[in-house]
Amino acid sequence: MSLNHVSRNTVLLVIVGFALTMGCFAQNNAMASKADPGSATSSGKGVKGDVKSASRPAAEPNGDDSVTYRIGVEDELGISVWHEPDLSTVAVVRPDGMITLPLLNDLKVTGMTTHQLQDTLTDKLKDFVKEPQVTVIVRQIRSRRVYLFGEVSRPGTYPLNTSMTVLELLAEAGGPGTYAKLGSIYVIRQENGARKRLPFHYKRALSGKKMSDDIQLKPGDMVVVP
Repeated sequence: MSLNHVSRNTVLLVIVGFALTMGCFAQNNAMASKADPGSATSSGKGVKGDVKSASRPAAEPNGDDSVTYRIGVEDELGISVWHEPDLSTVAVVRPDGMITLPLLNDLKVTGMTTHQLQDTLTDKLKDFVKEPQVTVIVRQIRSRRVYLFGEVSRPGTYPLNTSMTVLELLAEAGGPGTYAKLGSIYVIRQENGARKRLPFHYKRALSGKKMSDDIQLKPGDMVVVP
């Protein structure tokens, strides 16, 4: 057999082997596409699905201040009137619950949400501005506070801008002091015009066995560590 004949046979075997390999690869891909129609190999359907999911707007956070937060005394508000810089201002809520605004003078705002205040200002400004567009934001929350007294490293007033428990407040204050009576800690809370005393079991709360052992604080609560 000549050398040329051997070379041609070798090339032919290589081509046949390559064709068989590609055929198996294509068959495996087809089987995988049927088994997983959401994959990227199934005519791009999986890719389209992923893009559609990614394009959905994110859900609004549960603690959206513009919907749930009620304006309180000493809060700092940013009030903007579109194309009316003279009417836009920053106002701090006074102890009487009022703010003073250009053209509108004094206005009671405590207890309102920012959306409610926006609607009120929009309605009142219609006498002065054509189609007013008002935006209200709470720049600084100063009305939500809790108070910590007694045998702790750092007693004093603490902001309650997010949810906080008694255990978290004590941790932020550096923890109970050396001589603190851990079994006698309590919370004073004003509810419906009456003052309540809520016992706090420090060791039970620290164990973490029951979430109810750690009291969720409310604005105005006073935590006393004897």
